[in-house]
Amino acid sequence: MSACPVRRPLVASALAVAAPLVALLAVAAPARAQEVEYVLLATTKTSTMEKELNANAEAGYRFEGVMGGETAFGGSQVVVIMSRHADSAKGRFRYKLLATSKTSTMQREMEDAGDVGYEYKGQTVFESLFGGREVVVILERDKDAEVRNWQYKLLATSKTSTMEKELREAGALGYEYVGVTVGQTAMGGSELVVITRRPQGK
Repeated sequence: MSACPVRRPLVASALAVAAPLVALLAVAAPARAQEVEYVLLATTKTSTMEKELNANAEAGYRFEGVMGGETAFGGSQVVVIMSRHADSAKGRFRYKLLATSKTSTMQREMEDAGDVGYEYKGQTVFESLFGGREVVVILERDKDAEVRNWQYKLLATSKTSTMEKELREAGALGYEYVGVTVGQTAMGGSELVVITRRPQGK
């Protein structure tokens, strides 16, 4: 007389099938996007903008972008966007805003900032209430990161052929491009203003 086949409990069989399915769904389920908070800063005074940048950085916000121009609500302004996440560290970043109509002055101020670890983040051209047309540069320092010192070179010309030549010369010395603006400036009319940098000691 043959032995009866052993039948596994239905519950155990169902669990055996369901377990891999649950694991698959867990992997396939998209992670919930982290909420991002934004703040928009707009001012006609560059000195005010630097204060607002650092006040918001103390609250955990970080610089995202800058643009200068005419707005419907305040005339000619510098507009900055900053963001933060729920886990953003408060007071981690520090900002420096440089604004000048003279190439030599901007070059010197960027060098001074680079000496203490400030890194380029953005630039624009802005018509201030008291300084005419100016080039505005925003730099950032991360208090939690190892300090990297930078050497900056600012190139400004109204001719694209001249700019290409100067970029090639800067590149041969190890300078890397970080940003460009085009606009009417007191530096020399309608100009290309390009900023490059290299680690100090190169």
